Amino acid sequence: MDGDMIARLAYLGLLLAAIGGYIIVEFRGRMGQALRTAAAWGLIVIGLMAGYGLWQDMRTDILPRQAVVEGGEIRLPRAADGHYYLTLSIGGTPVPFMVDTGASDMVLSLSDARRLGLDPATLAFIGQARTANGIVRTARVTLTDVTLGPHRDDRIGAVVNEGDLDISLLGMAYLGRYSVEITGGEMILRR
Repeated sequence: MDGDMIARLAYLGLLLAAIGGYIIVEFRGRMGQALRTAAAWGLIVIGLMAGYGLWQDMRTDILPRQAVVEGGEIRLPRAADGHYYLTLSIGGTPVPFMVDTGASDMVLSLSDARRLGLDPATLAFIGQARTANGIVRTARVTLTDVTLGPHRDDRIGAVVNEGDLDISLLGMAYLGRYSVEITGGEMILRR
């Protein structure tokens, strides 16, 4: 234990002695009432601590996933799993993405490709990508009318991943169109 820790413990000990002395003087002869009051306050403090802990879990469901603020900047809160998520509108269809600065391209899952009207049976899966799960085949596509907040792009290149991908990935080919800043648990995209 260093000197700083000893000083803190001494301060807390003095504070506890002062509060304890006050309680003994104030409630002498009524210790039952003092214990009930202390138990009530203890439950209130525990309830506040539990509420704060649960808020950390609930806030990602309650708060918006992304927000467009003045000047067209897009703010993405960091999710509980440590990743950033956003939703692009592609041809009028909302598509959720996980932001992946380690991915080169915009990568669509098979299910998102189908939702966008791309039939995987007609795509040419001639490309390859190295992923955490190994090498997967990919098919290059061009997406039209890609919108994020006030920003719209007419034609964006992407790949459809033939592997098992739960959510589409937004890589650097698209993110490079923005200035990206990560600060205070938030990713800020500016154009």
